[in-house]
Amino acid sequence: MEIFVGVGAARVRDLFDQAKRRAPCIIFIDELDAIGKSRTAGRGILFSNDEREQTLNQLLAEMDGFDTSSGVIIMAATNTPEVLDQALLRAGRFDRQILVDRPDIMGREAILGVHTRKIKLAANADLHKVAARTPGMAGADLANIVNEAALLAARRQGEQVEMFDLEEAIDRIMLGLEKKNRVMSAAEKERVAYHEAGHALVALSVEHVDPVQRVSIIPRSVGALGHTLQLPTEERFLMTRAQLQDQLIVMLGGRAAEEITFNGEISTGASNDLERASELARQMVTRFGMSKKMGHITYGKPLAGRFLQSPFAAEERNYSDKTAEEIDEEVHKLIDECYERSRNVLRDRHVQLERIAAELTSKETLDRAALDELIRSTEANLRPTQTGSTVGDA
Repeated sequence: MEIFVGVGAARVRDLFDQAKRRAPCIIFIDELDAIGKSRTAGRGILFSNDEREQTLNQLLAEMDGFDTSSGVIIMAATNTPEVLDQALLRAGRFDRQILVDRPDIMGREAILGVHTRKIKLAANADLHKVAARTPGMAGADLANIVNEAALLAARRQGEQVEMFDLEEAIDRIMLGLEKKNRVMSAAEKERVAYHEAGHALVALSVEHVDPVQRVSIIPRSVGALGHTLQLPTEERFLMTRAQLQDQLIVMLGGRAAEEITFNGEISTGASNDLERASELARQMVTRFGMSKKMGHITYGKPLAGRFLQSPFAAEERNYSDKTAEEIDEEVHKLIDECYERSRNVLRDRHVQLERIAAELTSKETLDRAALDELIRSTEANLRPTQTGSTVGDA
């Protein structure tokens, strides 16, 4: 579209003329919402776009005059189908809608196979394991992982891309770059070690969470001073209340470990954990109907698009001030219950918390095998004197 009215419509007519001359062929329109937005949204507004409306009208007219035997197929793509003009979606036009969702584990493995065709992979490079470690990633993310792994191999002057190159590439993309040159004081390092040890130990203690693969206190990206990596063992499309509550317990494990270890002196390190826990608890109460007091009702109507969800999207409020207070009380109650459960786990396993934090302080990173060995050795030392205690319930 140009500043001159009528140019877009002329281009649409020319496009369809060329398509009919070259039939059989396919017309593909990317980002259809650029010209196909609903016309009712701009009517009555001073700054409505007449050029876009004329372009859309011409497109609708051309599609109306199509002969099904002409050998021309029209396809289009958009990330925001909610804003499209309804006339585009009626029968005879774009009447078949296909959702291209994020790939599952088999799809991710196949996409990785495509992107690694021109790269020399070592025998230990297992694309199935890489696919299992990347849930929720789209094709562009997977291509980025392969490219980053190739760069890492080139930097170390390797002849092949090893499995550890792929794993480091995943960490870089998911968690950010390691900042080993960032110097923390001994007190800060100890606090971060207890914080991450709290996350890891709680995750190893509850039933319905993804298994812990690694815990580290090496700073990454902008504000992360450490991380506890949990990886799913299977594709999951539904979450039960017990699973969500266990997620909350793990999120609050870092703050609970700090409070228990440092005599109630807490820090700002749990800000991201508290933000995510608060949002999840609110979703459980208002969206998932998991509060007995609030009942099986949803509260609030998200104004975000169906396919492009945004954490900053506004919400239409459809409940009273009294209900809002009750929602806040239920969210507060849920967080308090999960936090107390997290504290109880860490109190019962405080010796193991101390051991894991000490090892983290000295080694900075522990994998799952090292964590299991620490827990086994601690249980063996405690068993003769603490028979029947809950410390050994891993």
